[in-house]
Amino acid sequence: MQLQDLSTPAALIEHQRMTRNIERMQQRMNQFGVTFRPHVKTTKCIEIAKAQIDAGAQGITVSTLKEAEQFFAAGMTDILYAVGMVAPKLKQAAALINNGCKLKIIADNADSAKAIVAFSQANQTPFEVWIEIDTDDHRSGVNPESDELLTIGRYLQQGNVTLGGVMTHAGSSYDLHTPDALMALAEQERRLCVLAATRLRAAGLPCKNVSVGSTPTALSAQTLEGVTEVRAGVYVLFDLVMTNVGVCTTEDIALSVLTTVIGHQKDKGWAIVDAGWMAMSRDRGTQNQTHDYGYGQVCDSNGKLLNYHMSGANQEHGIISHVSPTCTADISAELPVGTLLRILPNHACATGAQFPEYNVVASTDEGSPALGPTWPRFYGW
Repeated sequence: MQLQDLSTPAALIEHQRMTRNIERMQQRMNQFGVTFRPHVKTTKCIEIAKAQIDAGAQGITVSTLKEAEQFFAAGMTDILYAVGMVAPKLKQAAALINNGCKLKIIADNADSAKAIVAFSQANQTPFEVWIEIDTDDHRSGVNPESDELLTIGRYLQQGNVTLGGVMTHAGSSYDLHTPDALMALAEQERRLCVLAATRLRAAGLPCKNVSVGSTPTALSAQTLEGVTEVRAGVYVLFDLVMTNVGVCTTEDIALSVLTTVIGHQKDKGWAIVDAGWMAMSRDRGTQNQTHDYGYGQVCDSNGKLLNYHMSGANQEHGIISHVSPTCTADISAELPVGTLLRILPNHACATGAQFPEYNVVASTDEGSPALGPTWPRFYGW
C-alpha cells in the first residue's frame, strides 16, 4: 500500500521522528542517572511502549486501569497508575496485583488513604501507594509542607499497605514558553517533591521513590538531585502545544492526520477536507499561546509545511485557509480536490484518541513517505 491507498482521515506516525524523540529523552535521563518511566497514555499503543522500553525505559505510567490491564497482558509488569485512587476502582486494581502486576497506585488525601487501607485489610491485598505532591498549584496533590502529608503517610503504613514514595506532575509547564521559565519550574518541581520525601523520612516513614515529570520539565531540568525517576509522555510524538512551549520544533512532531481535499469555498479562500474535529479533536490548546494554529498546521503529503492551517472544524469537515488572512492566492488551484494533506495536531494525546490505529510511515531518499506497519491503540477505563 501507498499513502494514497489509505482511507482518510488516518493517523500517521513518522517512525524516524518518533525514534529520535525516544532516544533524545532516554539519553538525557541516562546522563542524569535517573530511571525513566514513560507515560504511555499519549499513544496507548503496545508497539510504541515496547520501543520506549527497548531504548532503556524502566516501567511505565498509565492514566487508566484499562491501560494497566492491556500493557500488563503484553508483559509489562512495573506500572504506576498516576490518577488518584478511589474506593470503587480498588477491586480492579487488586485483580491486577493478585495476577502478578507490580502496580503502584497514588493518593493525595486522607480519605483515599483510609479507603485503600480498609480494602487491603478486608481483602488481604497488598498495595504499594505513592503520595501525589502538588508542586505548582496546577491540579491535584498534597502540599509538600503541610501536616496532611505526614498524616497520609502514616495511614499508608497500616496492614498490607506500603508507602512507596512520592510523585508529582508540574502540568503548569504547558503554560510557559521561555527556557528560563521552564528551568525555574523544573527546579521548583524537583525541590518541592524532594522536600516532601525528606519530611516523610524525617518522620520515620519510608520514601524510596521520588518521581517527577512532564515533558517540558524533563527536557529543561538542570539538576535532578534527590530524584529517583522521571515521567513524561507527549515527548514521544510531540505536538504544536509543545512547539509553542519551546521544547521541540515542528520537525520533531511525529503524529499527523492524513486528510483529503473534498471541496472549496473560493470566495472565502477555503479548502474543505474530510478531517473535522472528530479526527483532530476539539483541543484548541494553542489558542492562548504565542502562535495559534487553529485546529492544526497543514503540511503536504510528504510532510512539508505549507502556509495553511485548519482554521475551523465541524464534525467531519475541516476548513483549510491561508495563514495570512490577506492572502489572495487561489486556494482551489493550490489545493485542488483530491489533494492529500497532513495536519499536525495541537495535542497529540487528544488527536491520537480519535483513531483505532496508527499507520507508520518512513521517509525515503526521494523525500516521499513509505507506508509501514499498522499499530493498534486501545480505549476505555
